[in-house]
Parts: sequence; structure tokens; C-alpha cells
Amino acid sequence: MENEVYPKKDFYDISDLVEIMKILRSENGCAWDREQDHQSIRMNVLEEAYEVMEAIDAENTDLLKEELGDLLLQVVFHAQLENEAGSFDFDGVCDGICKKLIYRHPHVFGNIHVENSAEVLKNWDSLKSKSKGEETASERLQSVPKLLPALMRGDKVCKRAVNAGLNGVTKEFAIRHLKDCVEKLEMSKDDETEEKIGEILFACCNLSNIYKKESEKSLTMAINRFIMQFREMEDKAVQEGKTIDQMPQDEVLRLFAAKNEN
Repeated sequence: MENEVYPKKDFYDISDLVEIMKILRSENGCAWDREQDHQSIRMNVLEEAYEVMEAIDAENTDLLKEELGDLLLQVVFHAQLENEAGSFDFDGVCDGICKKLIYRHPHVFGNIHVENSAEVLKNWDSLKSKSKGEETASERLQSVPKLLPALMRGDKVCKRAVNAGLNGVTKEFAIRHLKDCVEKLEMSKDDETEEKIGEILFACCNLSNIYKKESEKSLTMAINRFIMQFREMEDKAVQEGKTIDQMPQDEVLRLFAAKNEN
């Protein structure tokens, strides 16, 4: 049966997506879509972004295409909500990002010369700060989104601090600082432990920046390894006719230490 609401096509493009979203939000559209607002679907943006990241890590191109579509839908959805409010539409979003890209790439669209990607990023941060009216380095640090996962936020803060002039921190200094933070935790009182643990985690963000790694990714890999190690311990316990909670703690810790040494 021919679709009477929207024509069936062999290939749809962005204009189709925008139009379909309008139909879903219309009086004769979908009840659920009509009920949504920015707040009710705000977490969907984050969830879809993480699913895109999972597809990238899995190196699955078919899944990546699907998840990018889901993420794009969130952009179109929020733009449609503003279109209905008379603020802006999807074309306005595209216009804004195009102008931003041209403005922040003067080495491509202007007459600015850069030697390498490091200079590109430094110029980008400078132009970004200028466009947002940020006059001090502290304001640039404060503008890192507070709702980012803490490790991601820590990485960005460290990078901006380096771009602002804090670029003399060596690997040796950063490692020594981390050790100092651990020692302070060992000597801390109960009401100080949360603060000291936070200092350790931020020191790790600083190390990640120096080693040019991502703290969030590093922690994710460590968590995945721990789960695998735990499963191996559990398999060992099953072979002995036990569950992990039935094994003596010293035996569990011995097995765990042995896995970490491998």
C-alpha cells in the first residue's frame, strides 16, 4: 500500500529527514513525538553519541552509519522544536556551523599560515575564546562544559591549561605529583578522602594529556580488563566447585594479583 503521508523513495536525504520530523511533530503525527521538549529528550543526545563511539571502537561501518543517523535525528528534533517556537530551524543550525568552520580555519579560508596541527589547535582555541568573549585563561578553563564526564572534562581542562602557558610539566614531574597525591590520601582523615581521591584522578588526567591519551578511554579499557579478570577468577572457582564468595579472601586476592601480573 502506498504511503499517503510521505512518498516512498529508494533513497532519502537530509531534506527528507527534516520533513519527516515536521510530520511526526504535526497534529496528525506521532503522539509521543508531539509530547517531547528539549528537557525530555536531552539525555538522548548523550546516549546516541556514546553509541556512535561504540560503533567506532567496534570498527563496524554498518553500525556506525546507523548510529550516526540516530545522532543526527536528535539534532533535527531539537532544531524542529525551535522552529516551532520561531527561533531557528535546521538550516539555521547548518548556517551557524558553516560560518564557525570558516571563521576558525583562517589557514584554509584566509591568509593565516600555520606550521602544524598543534598551531591549528592553538589558533582554534584562541578564536573560540574570542568569539565567546573569554578574556582570561581562567575563563577558558571554566567554559569547559560541566556536564561532561569528569575524566573528559579533566582532559579538556588540562589541555586548555597547557595552551594557556602551563606547558612545562614533564612526565617525571607529573608522575611524582601523582605519587604525592597517593601519599596524601594514605595520610588523610576520613572527611578528606573524597577530595584526595579527586586529586589523584585529576593527576591522572594530567598524565593522560602528557602521554597524549584519553583518560576516559584508558579507564574504560581498564574496567573491561577487570571484568575479564573477574570472569577468569569466577571460572577458576567454578572448577573447584565454588563461587567466588565462597572462596577465602586471601585466595581471591591471590588469584586477582596473579591475573594483574600477566
